[in-house]
Amino acid sequence: MRLPLLAALLTAAALPAFAEDICNVDKADWRPVEELKSELVDKGWSISNVKEEDGCYEVYGKDADGQRVEIFFDPASFEEMGSDD
Repeated sequence: MRLPLLAALLTAAALPAFAEDICNVDKADWRPVEELKSELVDKGWSISNVKEEDGCYEVYGKDADGQRVEIFFDPASFEEMGSDD
């Protein structure tokens, strides 16, 4: 019975080592967050918050269709990198 518990604990301890940023962009190459916000507002989005997460900009708000979004953007290209929803 102790072996499964030990295996689970070792696996959980190793997980942070496997974690990796979604966006791998050198901080010196990041474009200003205000540029991203401006581009999205021009497309009809409303932005409630933007934060740095997993090496990306994570945008919270509503898209042009009024749908709530939480989307990661590459900080250099502003390419959509997916969502954690």
